[in-house]
Amino acid sequence: MRRNIVAGNWKMNCDISQTYQLLDALKEQDITDDVSVIVAPPFTNLQSANQALLDTEILVAAQNMHQEATGAYTGEVSAAMLKSVGVEVVILGHSERRAIFGETNALLAAKVNTALENEMTIIFCFGEELSDRKAGNHFDVVRQQLQEGIFHIEKENWNNVILAYEPVWAIGTGETATPDQAQEMHHFIRNTLSEVFDTDVSQDVSILYGGSVKPGNAKEIFGKEDVDGGLIGGAALNATDFTAIINAFE
Repeated sequence: MRRNIVAGNWKMNCDISQTYQLLDALKEQDITDDVSVIVAPPFTNLQSANQALLDTEILVAAQNMHQEATGAYTGEVSAAMLKSVGVEVVILGHSERRAIFGETNALLAAKVNTALENEMTIIFCFGEELSDRKAGNHFDVVRQQLQEGIFHIEKENWNNVILAYEPVWAIGTGETATPDQAQEMHHFIRNTLSEVFDTDVSQDVSILYGGSVKPGNAKEIFGKEDVDGGLIGGAALNATDFTAIINAFE
């Protein structure tokens, strides 16, 4: 069954002291019980964040992981390592991982397999560049990213997947897709899921919007039929703003 979800991707922000301060501030907020909340601190703070949130319903996610179980991969982190510190959720395919670190659809498919083998929940990100949108290729780009990155999984595995549509041109730019543009793409994604799998999958999977969501626009975006929440960047670093976004479903 579809859930309303708001996930905060902290990216490369917050040392350990700042992590505790942010989580303490978040725990003091009046957060609705009707939304699943996830935070994704840097690797160095995952265990501390998980411990700090044990008395809450807030989940902790990793921002990435390696596709191999072990090996000579300096600087990388495995699924087993994440699980050993209590992390059961991982973000894969974020636009910054694709653009800056060259992660391909094939690599992401391997990471998806590893995460599922380790019984982790995946937040799978995808979305078009501004050039794709201007050329009218945005639907084709999104379909290809899904087809090559995650559509190989079995139907039953979709219980462990959250999709996150990120129009790359609306991340960190101050630009935001209009609520109608977000709904149009989310509707396309759901229809594509129905074609490739079936209606059960398309109607049960949560699809988040990730592109400069703020307290001022969250309610209108989240009010669209096929938008089930958001993957939040900068606003997740402020407990008051993040809470306002979470509570935009009310």
